[in-house]
Amino acid sequence: MGLMEEIIGRAKANKQRIVLPEGTEERTLKAADQLLADSVADIILIGEPIQIANLAKKFDLKHIDKATIIDPLCNDNKDAYANLLFELRKAKGMTIEQAHKLVENPLYLGCLLIKNGDADGEIAGAENTTGDVLRPALQIIKTAPGINVVSGAFIMFTKEPQYGKDGILIFADCAVTPNPTAEQLAQIAVASGRTAKALVDIDPQVAILSFSTKGSAKDPAVDKVIEATKLAQALDPQMKIDGELQADAALVASVAKKKAPESKVAGSANVLVFPNLEVGNIAYKLVQRLGGAEAVGPILQGMAAPVNDLSRGCSVDDIYKMVAIAANQAIAAKALGK
Repeated sequence: MGLMEEIIGRAKANKQRIVLPEGTEERTLKAADQLLADSVADIILIGEPIQIANLAKKFDLKHIDKATIIDPLCNDNKDAYANLLFELRKAKGMTIEQAHKLVENPLYLGCLLIKNGDADGEIAGAENTTGDVLRPALQIIKTAPGINVVSGAFIMFTKEPQYGKDGILIFADCAVTPNPTAEQLAQIAVASGRTAKALVDIDPQVAILSFSTKGSAKDPAVDKVIEATKLAQALDPQMKIDGELQADAALVASVAKKKAPESKVAGSANVLVFPNLEVGNIAYKLVQRLGGAEAVGPILQGMAAPVNDLSRGCSVDDIYKMVAIAANQAIAAKALGK
């Protein structure tokens, strides 16, 4: 069984409520129909019910009636959600009138459903920008305890089974934070380890990467990675985290023996944390294009509840997979919160 099949299987076994704010978008509706047919998640669609019904008929979708459909302009909980938003944002100057208007925005409404305990996660971005998806999430759901930075991880399915879990590794941050501080980099490392545990079901071995291994080079950029490693180890003492490590020292046992013989991570890392977004984004695209790896993501991490952003060029299958991933993130978040 492949990893995505495992992720889908775990989602089916512990069904989560995933809200899709773009409930009238064609690919979203088709993915929702298949997710409902396969019982992967309990789907909440935000959109005008008659329009959704007409589109379901147009696209010959047979299972949309199993979804919970919420009209953003007219629903029984509209006032309650507006009051919740007002309480969350009044210190920032929001008025109750502004709150009543914003709850008609599906992206805000989706996050309010999660905040109010009526949904467990959200997938959006098929027709909205990353900024539009993240803005209400950061205002309403906010970040997880001990984390104040959001980052983007990719699951990399490589053709090299000697690395990671049969060739599967986590790369981060490849999508969100351009120049993290040492503290932010430490949080990204811990969040990435948790993503590896939640989605790949492995004991995370997190390498914070650099162009230096254990003092082989001196530079402020190296100092940042050294400090981030110390902070990450303090943030989650049970997680295996080490740095600063060059990529070959992190992955190759023979190189690790020479460069970092005392490290418990070097030579067996399955989570690679890059020192900044520029490096991470370039690295995952090179591995994808030159190494023939499949990259699944970005998976947003660091949020108090899963909110994942899609590419506007996404496929129906992309949405299907991201819903299953969000369900696994929700399951893991609930377990962590116990």
